[in-house]
Amino acid sequence: MKFIKNFMGKSIRNRLAVTFIGMMALFLVVIILINTFFLERVYTISREQCFFETYDMINDVKNYSSLASNRDFIDYLLENNLSLIILDEDASLIVSFAKDAEDMRDRLIFGLRLNLEGEQQILRSSQNYILERRVNTPSITDSINMYGNLDNGDEFLITTPIESLKESARISNLFYVAIGGVMIVLSSVVVLLLSGRITSPLHKLSELSQEMANLNFNVKYDSPSQDEVGVLGNNLNKMSEELERTISELKTANNELQKDIERKTQIDEMRKEFLSNVSHELKTPIALIQGYAEGLQECINDDPESREFYCDVIIDEAGKMNNMVKKLLTLNQLEFGNDQVTMERFNITDLIQGVIHSAQLLASQKEAELRFVQKDPVYVWGDEFKIEEVVTNYVSNALNHVDYDKKIEVKIIQKRNLVRVSVFNTGDPIPQEDLDKIWIKFYKVDKARTRAYGGSGIGLSIVKAIMDSMNQKCGVVNYDNGVEFWFELQSAGPAEISIFPE
Repeated sequence: MKFIKNFMGKSIRNRLAVTFIGMMALFLVVIILINTFFLERVYTISREQCFFETYDMINDVKNYSSLASNRDFIDYLLENNLSLIILDEDASLIVSFAKDAEDMRDRLIFGLRLNLEGEQQILRSSQNYILERRVNTPSITDSINMYGNLDNGDEFLITTPIESLKESARISNLFYVAIGGVMIVLSSVVVLLLSGRITSPLHKLSELSQEMANLNFNVKYDSPSQDEVGVLGNNLNKMSEELERTISELKTANNELQKDIERKTQIDEMRKEFLSNVSHELKTPIALIQGYAEGLQECINDDPESREFYCDVIIDEAGKMNNMVKKLLTLNQLEFGNDQVTMERFNITDLIQGVIHSAQLLASQKEAELRFVQKDPVYVWGDEFKIEEVVTNYVSNALNHVDYDKKIEVKIIQKRNLVRVSVFNTGDPIPQEDLDKIWIKFYKVDKARTRAYGGSGIGLSIVKAIMDSMNQKCGVVNYDNGVEFWFELQSAGPAEISIFPE
């Protein structure tokens, strides 16, 4: 072993020769082992398939006379070296495709059935047949036999002789050894003659150094060895890895710095936009409060009804400002991840019924029909408090925009493992160009109408932020007679709900 190690370790030429010869010798040994231990089994398996196909043919035929005229059947028996006989209830031959039919009949009646011939190895068996392998039979050669009864009660025997597979394997192994030995000798001579002229490792190192000069560190020297070329290749690999790591760290740091700059710019823009929007939204109510407060102070109208009207306007506008500030605080917590999301299993049917009950008074005032027919419990996963806010926003939005037939319908729809809640109201559809913008805070499709019912353009932004915090979807669909808002949650089944058409 030490000699072989020293012989291989110092020379590419010697290592290549020994490796090549060793691989050829290993392949030769593997072929011989496979031929010795598996040839007989492979042959037996192939024979079994032929027996089953022949059995199916004779078992399915209605008239045995048709077998004699079936050329394909006869050719199949000849090609696979199969002999076949069929006996009736009186043990008389009624079908024979064999030269020694009478001997086969005697074997079936007096030998195989009584298990008097040689050593038996059962390959397959059922109620109708036995597939076996017989060896060391005194009177005939070893064989594979299938015998038993057909569905009509007739007895049958299918047999094929098997030659001495071990002797065949021994002869083929001698042949492989002879041919393999000659090939190993010839190949060894060729390898020894050509290996000295092989310069691929040096050429590869040259290409590797060129790639490193071009800052391409993916190419590696993948043939480490103990000779000078191997040592040089290993050192180049280490140098390449260090350079790649250093450049990667620099690029990562630069990328993080760029992200920080972009994030700071984005935050500055968001801060400016936020201040501008808040200033714009607060300007009108502050101006109204200031104007009506000055009117009260200067006693423009002394009658109680006018003073009460002035006070109602101030209270109403202050309420709108308070509501907007609360929504802004909620939205700020959601967008910056400061609000804790509590995932729990709850019945969304009860939640929706509670929101519907609270909104019935406002619906009556608007002469709108608020409909929710779901009765069975539907269990989902989500933050129950936040989902209630989503449903409340959708229902409030529907009440503020309901028109024409003045119908609002809330539905629960199950789709596989998802539960979709939708709120539909009759009225004018949302303009197509505004569909993607309604989720942006402070965006209003109809500013005059939004102002009339005290909307701030923040409600749908809160819905979007809540659903994003739970990694779920929400959306809006336009219809000819109205608008439908929806959101989805993971089902927490089993769900016993009514399925409504979309």
